[in-house]
Amino acid sequence: MPREQILSRIRQALGRDALPPEAAAALDARRPAHTRISYSDDLVERFITRFQSRAGTVARVACRADLPAALAAYRAEHGLPARAAIAAPLADLPWGLEHHPGPAGQEEVLGVTGCLAGIAEMGSILTVSGPAHPTTLNFVPDYHVVVLPAAHIVRHYEDAWALLRARPGGLPRCTNIISGPSRTGDVELTIQLGAHGPRRVHVLLLEAPESAEG
Repeated sequence: MPREQILSRIRQALGRDALPPEAAAALDARRPAHTRISYSDDLVERFITRFQSRAGTVARVACRADLPAALAAYRAEHGLPARAAIAAPLADLPWGLEHHPGPAGQEEVLGVTGCLAGIAEMGSILTVSGPAHPTTLNFVPDYHVVVLPAAHIVRHYEDAWALLRARPGGLPRCTNIISGPSRTGDVELTIQLGAHGPRRVHVLLLEAPESAEG
């Protein structure tokens, strides 16, 4: 249920009206500001460096039309089958392989999704769930390919949350912050990839300012 509907019901139960805009603005102004990491790096370069530092990989792609070729190169590099679960907002491209919009089943090796934002601070990706982007696409396939427009890279985590709150459809049921492949050190303190999700996470970084959320 959207946040405003929940708050409206609470107000009705308490017999109160909505706050005047001036009073709401005064309360918002009282929110403490979080301390944020200060850095002067280029956002795109910082995102790439930080993401790759945790075993993620990145390929820069000029425009949306070049995504199928970039995916084909990645599939060839890793010997992946010509099949994938691809989020609905990206399904219209000529991928040249068998695909469906999800959810991803256990037999799925490759999942391709968009994302809401990249976060340069630590090199992370923010994804949102919804009918066009089942969460299983992020975690069930061994290989997760994420399409991220460079224009959607923000400086800090707080900036990503602001984008999330501003979405026209309201807050999603589920969000995930992804910082590379799934891993664990539980077995003899040795890092193992693919413990609770993909063994590899690959970002196709779109240079053109095109939307790829999904």
